[in-house]
Amino acid sequence: MSSIDNIAAAAAATSQAKVQMALAAKLAKMNSLNDQSVVQLIESANASLQQAVKSALPPGVGGNLDISA
Repeated sequence: MSSIDNIAAAAAATSQAKVQMALAAKLAKMNSLNDQSVVQLIESANASLQQAVKSALPPGVGGNLDISA
């Protein structure tokens, strides 16, 4: 009987390990997708900031004033 118990315990452990690996893979994929979303958000914010900087001063108006004599 002891060998049957050992086989059943091994089968249960194997099944549990498969579930844990599948869950870990799913979480890793979700984390990867979240990272991509954050990168896209940062890139979008950077593009918006660059556009705001470019449009802050009207054309022909400089941002620096040379006061050296």
